Amino acid sequence: METTMSFAVEPLNDETVIVRIGKALDFRNAADFKTACQDQVRDGMRNFILDFSETGILDSTGLGSIFSLYRQVSPLEGQVVFAAVSRPVQVVVQLTRTYKVFRQFPSVEAAREALS
Repeated sequence: METTMSFAVEPLNDETVIVRIGKALDFRNAADFKTACQDQVRDGMRNFILDFSETGILDSTGLGSIFSLYRQVSPLEGQVVFAAVSRPVQVVVQLTRTYKVFRQFPSVEAAREALS
């Protein structure tokens, strides 16, 4: 599936979901990401594990859509965490000091254990 809508959403339990970001989260697909996540929040999801293992591009628009999700779930005691952060994403996280807001885990498995 090589469209701009490249995320796979995998429910983990009744309030946690894994979002596999895919190749990029940028101006081309940030709106789709936002919509997909809003639907999950509407369905009762509170915790989001963002899997960046395949991601080569994260731009300011993509980052903005992640912060938008964060603002949605924070009042609900929810969390947004980063897992398996790729090198290019790590650079963005460092430059924008995003690591101060989002916890990072070496793998989806580690994030899953921390949230359960």
